[in-house]
Amino acid sequence: MSRVNPEACGDFQKSAHALILDMELEAARRGRLFAFSRTILEELKRAGIQTAIITRNCEQAVRIVFPDLEDHCCGFLSRDHVPQVKPDPDHLLRALRLIAVEPGSALMVGDHPIDIQTGIRAGVMTAGVCSGNASHKDLVESGAHWTARDCCQLVMELKSLDLI
Repeated sequence: MSRVNPEACGDFQKSAHALILDMELEAARRGRLFAFSRTILEELKRAGIQTAIITRNCEQAVRIVFPDLEDHCCGFLSRDHVPQVKPDPDHLLRALRLIAVEPGSALMVGDHPIDIQTGIRAGVMTAGVCSGNASHKDLVESGAHWTARDCCQLVMELKSLDLI
């Protein structure tokens, strides 16, 4: 019978988390925000639409890529701000409460089936954009109400339906 050393487990967990954080921050330093992100968020703001960002990334990495996010959206919840991250619907529901939007009036936009699952579990409409690693087929099969090549195309489609 083997015994587990709780101290060794704790040390291993801390080392693993530090390694993940280092990798995440390095990826953020190499990454950049989509060129259209600020423009779309400003357009939505002018239209009176509340926006929030939820992410499984850490806050520090997000702020490397998008340091002025508060200027462009009303709410932000990284993994550091919630007990359970998406696809747990609580991540999205907390963001909706933060910006005072009811689930029945919300749209979850994401580039991965996890984003679509989160929206469905939270009772909101969903839109998948093919700007990440997921394919159009992946997003459709995950149950997205709308799909688009990217956020620009999605905004145009929602405008054509008088939803924006």
